[in-house]
Amino acid sequence: MRTEDVLAAIATGLWRWDNASGTVTLDGEAARLLGLPAEPVVLPEVVVRSRFHPVDWNEINGIVALAVAEDTLAEARLRIMDEDGRVLRTVRSRSKPVENVCADGRVDYELIGTIQEIAEPQPGTTAVHTPITGDWRRSREAFLLDAGRALAEARSTAEVLRVAASLSMPGFSPDGLAVFGVAGDRLSTIGHHGHGPGDETPFSDMRLDTDYPAAEVVRTGRAIYIPSPEDYKRRFPATWPLAQRFGRASWAFLPLIVAGRTMGAWMAAFKHPVSFSPDERSVLTTVARMLAQALQRAGVAESERELTSDLQRSMMPMLGPDIPGMRLAARYVPTGGGLEVGGDWYDMIPLPAGRFALVIGDVQGHDVRAAGLMGQLRIAVRAYASEGHRPDAVLSRASRFLAGITDSYEDDDFRSPRFATCLYVECDPASGLLEVARAGHPDPVIRMPDGTVLMRPTAGGLPLGIVADTDYPTTRFTLEPGETMVLCTDGLIETGGHDLDTGWARLRAILESETHEPDGTHASDGLEKLADLLVQAVHGPSSHHTTGPLADRREDDIAVVLLCREGAYCDCGAPAEHVVRPARRTMLTVAQAEPERIAGARRQIRELLHDWADADQVDSAVLMVSEMVTNVLMHTDGDALLVAEAVGEPGTRRLRIEVADASDELPHKRQPGEMASSGRGVLLMEMLADSWGVDPRGEGKSIWFEMDEQSGDGS
Repeated sequence: MRTEDVLAAIATGLWRWDNASGTVTLDGEAARLLGLPAEPVVLPEVVVRSRFHPVDWNEINGIVALAVAEDTLAEARLRIMDEDGRVLRTVRSRSKPVENVCADGRVDYELIGTIQEIAEPQPGTTAVHTPITGDWRRSREAFLLDAGRALAEARSTAEVLRVAASLSMPGFSPDGLAVFGVAGDRLSTIGHHGHGPGDETPFSDMRLDTDYPAAEVVRTGRAIYIPSPEDYKRRFPATWPLAQRFGRASWAFLPLIVAGRTMGAWMAAFKHPVSFSPDERSVLTTVARMLAQALQRAGVAESERELTSDLQRSMMPMLGPDIPGMRLAARYVPTGGGLEVGGDWYDMIPLPAGRFALVIGDVQGHDVRAAGLMGQLRIAVRAYASEGHRPDAVLSRASRFLAGITDSYEDDDFRSPRFATCLYVECDPASGLLEVARAGHPDPVIRMPDGTVLMRPTAGGLPLGIVADTDYPTTRFTLEPGETMVLCTDGLIETGGHDLDTGWARLRAILESETHEPDGTHASDGLEKLADLLVQAVHGPSSHHTTGPLADRREDDIAVVLLCREGAYCDCGAPAEHVVRPARRTMLTVAQAEPERIAGARRQIRELLHDWADADQVDSAVLMVSEMVTNVLMHTDGDALLVAEAVGEPGTRRLRIEVADASDELPHKRQPGEMASSGRGVLLMEMLADSWGVDPRGEGKSIWFEMDEQSGDGS
């Protein structure tokens, strides 16, 4: 009996599909199954394609590509249509893709195989098959879309593995998963799911030449499907005992390939038998490709994060040894996106005679170049300070240094100017004297022992690097016992869409909420906890509920340094010697060349009296201070020194404000006319203050007034 007669008896035809020439060769039975005359024929590809249902034809390319990738047979179920578009029959095609190289060097494929008519199940029978079309296809497409989205959003290897473990494939979900990597000539287990602790041990350090499916997949780059335990035992007898104890019925091992390189293997194991039809293999192959890309992206991202984290840690200094009478705490938080590296920094620099300098700064940008410039600038500032230069000279030299860096770059991308803000504080621990030079940076904030928070205005200059030769004036004030100074970059203020005003209001609430207990002990655990609270307030989950008016502001790095001078009620947890409410005190110098600082003096008084019972008294104090400081600037040639102090318990406090100058001329009472522009200062103090006076000093004089706190109802 001839082979052709046997094939015809079982309704099986032969065909040869040549993509290069665009022709299809059919024997008689194949032609009959396609609805053509039952005789051998060679037809154009377009004629044969017109006999297939268009939905089924769309599946063929993917099935052939899968068969080529796995070096297996291409199997498909196809519906044959007549000229009127009616389904004549359903056939199953089984063919072998053969690679052909065309004359022009192009690679194409030729399919050689069979087509066979299959009987569709009749209504009421128990025959079951998996159609190519219908709900299964829609479920598969929806699954692949969800899987692709979830894997694309995974940012770490652990997260990729969690997503892979949670995938529920339509109709044949695996109950055991494992991802294998390659380290040299060894197979390693990256992660697994559906196994107990320690189950991965035999597979975690396996040689690639081992007779194990995952090792063979890595060696060959081709998938292996094992539909039954018997097949596993027959094909891999050496490692079958390792797999037997898990009680699985089917296994799929697929290569994880990225850019043509096999980076590992993925195993999906099933408790129920799986035949691994072309559609099931197609789903598994697609998932393996997405999984490989996700693991590769996660690995690159983790390497970048580790590199930038090590870079940032290497540039961030330690705060150094303990300082007698002082406590320090610092925090640094990189920006939440990208490389998580930026230009913020802080430093503590030991100086001669027990003094030290605190530096905090922010180089423009959130990239690797900003981090590199930050490292260079920090070293330069430390070098200038160690040479013994004063704060203003340190910043002047640093500005010249930064301005000259970009001129030395040959790459035009790196020659673009960058600036940096900086705050330099030289501290004498014995006296608490602080000398501050500021280059475009936010002013320091002082938290008084009773929780009152004042922004300390300081003279400043341009940010570093904008103008090479820039002067930076120095501001001096004393950090009193029990007070805490807060230095920070603008990231702590503006993160969450805040501007300077709303950002400081948020931080003020945190700083003032950490109050002292009546018995003299501090409510918090010290300066470290206060630093954590400040960062958490703007960087933790709760900060997303209090976004500021600038909601689209880009997040910034955060650097914060806290300096506490030990004393009663201080933030560093030093024990209180006696339970006496500390005085609330502030000091400010208004220079002749800076009359605009009168507004800062008014703001200082309002902040000092933020909880004063009578708002009218606060307005009166602000008015008198404005008059006193203005008179000094108008009628003398020197600067005005403002000292304000509030003592006592809330509700019964006494406020004393002094304004001193270097002039010996004493104020005198005048009777200004209705249109006079001056001469009312003494009259205002007589009307508004409880007491006032003028105290001569060795050089100059001091004008002062006092007010006793009253309740808001005027009693």
